[in-house]
Amino acid sequence: MTLLNLGIVAHVDAGKTSLTERLLYESGAVTRLGSVDEGTTRTDSMDLERRRGITIRAAVTSIVLGDLRINLLDTPGHPDFIAEVERSLAVLDAAVLVVSAVEGVQPQTVAIWRALRRIGVPTVVFVNKVDRRGADVDRVVTQLRRRLAAQPVVLTAVTGEGARDARVRAVGLSTGSVVEAVAEVDDAVATRWLTDEPVPGREVRGAIRHAVRCGGITPVACGSAITGAGMPELRRLLAELLPLDAEPDAPMAGTVFAVDRDGRGRRAWLRLWSGHLRVRDRVELAGSRPQTVTEIAVSEPGGVQVRPAAGAGQIAAVRGLSARIGQHVGDPPRRHAYRFPPPTRQTVVEPVDPAQRLAMFAGLAELADEDPLVDLRLDEHQQEAVIRLHGEVQKEVLAALLQDRYGVEVRFSGTLTACIERVAGTGTAQDRIGERDNPYLAGLGLRVEAAPVGHGIEFRPGIEPGRLPPAFIAATEEGVRAALQQGRHGWPVTDCTVTMTSSQYWPRQSHAHQKFNKSFSTVAADFRNLAPVVVTAALRRAGSRVCQPIERFDVNLPPHAVDTALALFGRLGAIILDSVSAGGYLEVSGTLPSAQVPQVVAALPDLTGGEAVLTTRFDHYAPVTDADVPVQPRRGPDPDDRETWFRAMPR
Repeated sequence: MTLLNLGIVAHVDAGKTSLTERLLYESGAVTRLGSVDEGTTRTDSMDLERRRGITIRAAVTSIVLGDLRINLLDTPGHPDFIAEVERSLAVLDAAVLVVSAVEGVQPQTVAIWRALRRIGVPTVVFVNKVDRRGADVDRVVTQLRRRLAAQPVVLTAVTGEGARDARVRAVGLSTGSVVEAVAEVDDAVATRWLTDEPVPGREVRGAIRHAVRCGGITPVACGSAITGAGMPELRRLLAELLPLDAEPDAPMAGTVFAVDRDGRGRRAWLRLWSGHLRVRDRVELAGSRPQTVTEIAVSEPGGVQVRPAAGAGQIAAVRGLSARIGQHVGDPPRRHAYRFPPPTRQTVVEPVDPAQRLAMFAGLAELADEDPLVDLRLDEHQQEAVIRLHGEVQKEVLAALLQDRYGVEVRFSGTLTACIERVAGTGTAQDRIGERDNPYLAGLGLRVEAAPVGHGIEFRPGIEPGRLPPAFIAATEEGVRAALQQGRHGWPVTDCTVTMTSSQYWPRQSHAHQKFNKSFSTVAADFRNLAPVVVTAALRRAGSRVCQPIERFDVNLPPHAVDTALALFGRLGAIILDSVSAGGYLEVSGTLPSAQVPQVVAALPDLTGGEAVLTTRFDHYAPVTDADVPVQPRRGPDPDDRETWFRAMPR
């Protein structure tokens, strides 16, 4: 049986979850249609998803259509979850982009389409809601050409459009309109068409299948997920025109695209591209030691079933692997690699009931483990949890998960733009035992130097290996990395090299015939506590610059709003990199400080009459040039204040 991993993607409320439910029902996987309005959908399992009628976490379910088995991924449609969409797209064979026949192409439709093109996912468009008043398929097809720059080929026709009893029929592949559309992307079909030769349907089918894989053409089907109109035609299109991607005889390769927990613990969801994975196999994930697979559960039409093995093309929930989303097993196809952007906003999370603080910390740690887009930083001194996020709706999701899963009600502080600090030059500092009120039985010298962008923090023991016990070197590195979480302006410091230049310690000593005595012997904590004082002093001498996140934006502007919209971007510090006219719109791309993005998002609908489509993604960090440099209040004792630090961190 042929296996297809298919994503259902769409703008909010276009009907993608309803389409998933319809496919489940018509395949016999469920006996009753789920309803988004009634909160009875099978794929929206979170209470928040049911309450708001939106998909937040990608869900997997399986159906069988004839000789084709399909794993369906119902992905989010809200702009705050575009990263969840993209990491799901990276493991698909193909996708169905759902567009409403009434509302047409929406802003998030354009954003998802750009992600599909960027990742290279073969795509079919399903024009939904043809039974609703105001449905206009021709208008939507025109929008596909103008707004998405797609090359659509319409393979169904609608009668009774806009009425409850609307009907859909298939358009023959040898029909003139289909052949003409395919001829634009296939030379063989074009040659026959230009010479008025008949083109066999099987040749057109083969040309469409090849063009879909290459992204040169986009099949379009119409229907209604509510009434079921057009479902047979869509199923036929899925079976005949979409490419498959599995190699059973190749070496085992897979991608982790989700992590969750059930009543039995942690599971890593793995898409297998090739080969086979069996229970008790030793698996080596990138950057980690081999781990043993203890259980495999495969997504099947009857649900997730425990199996002894999983093969190429299947999606499996695997236990025994401490895998992170985005990690690979073996060597998967390169288009399926995914790089997670850093979050650009941050907020403080607090429990409404202070007695639940530890429970909140534990819950947040689990949620951050499941989702790499949640960057959690626990502050032990202030008993605070700082979360870095990608959007405001993520707050609501985190609050709902903490409430539903852990019984913890939380509140959030105001959201800030998450900046970083980069080292400006080179600085050195040194502390010796017994000098300058140093209370620790440790002496330490450190040099801080700027490193290239993207280098991260590198710690070098310098000349100390062989002279200093390894435990003391490790403790020094731990103290350095902890201190660099808050730089001179309170932001995390990155892209630097820290090198040990000297050290002192008192070897293990004891009174005669007595056990080891800590009071006059150096321990690892001495270096761990002294390192922040020394590295902070070195950083002060080296200097640091606050850098703010800069986002790359793409926006298509209607002609009547170009001048006012570009003036808005200019006032907010945008740099225009490119502009091109396409489909009657001006496509503009450039960079913009992340802090200004909310203002653009709020202003564009009024300036453009709701026609502008803006998508943004993190691009780089750039130094803040304003005189008013953003400062984040320090949490915990400041190692630059020696007296306070030594009092707060006694030996």
